[in-house]
Amino acid sequence: MFELDVRSRKPIYEQLVERLKELIITEILKADEQLPSVRTLAQQLTINPNTIQKAYRELETQGYIYSIKGKGSFVSPASPSPDAEKLSKVKSELMKLLSEAMYLGMTVDDLFIIIQEVEATVGGGGDNDKN
Repeated sequence: MFELDVRSRKPIYEQLVERLKELIITEILKADEQLPSVRTLAQQLTINPNTIQKAYRELETQGYIYSIKGKGSFVSPASPSPDAEKLSKVKSELMKLLSEAMYLGMTVDDLFIIIQEVEATVGGGGDNDKN
């Protein structure tokens, strides 16, 4: 499915959360698709099952997946109504990153090109989001 960097300073469960989010956002993992079981993924990645369980719990808390007792974990369908709190947090983080990028010399045109590339791969958002 994917590889993790065991030498990274970032905890393995965080790497796993980020990678799974990326697969969900880019729709490689589709809505209601079942994720590998904790035991199966732990064997594939040769990591502790508790690490997988922690990552799955985090993804469930963030609304990316849901669990059905005795059945497993599944990708959550995209929410039709945006989560205002989550959007606010993402906007705040994005503003910090954009400020840093511009400070380091990235132009507005460079940023716009990146936004277009992301939009082409992810889609999402809505016309009413433009101010």
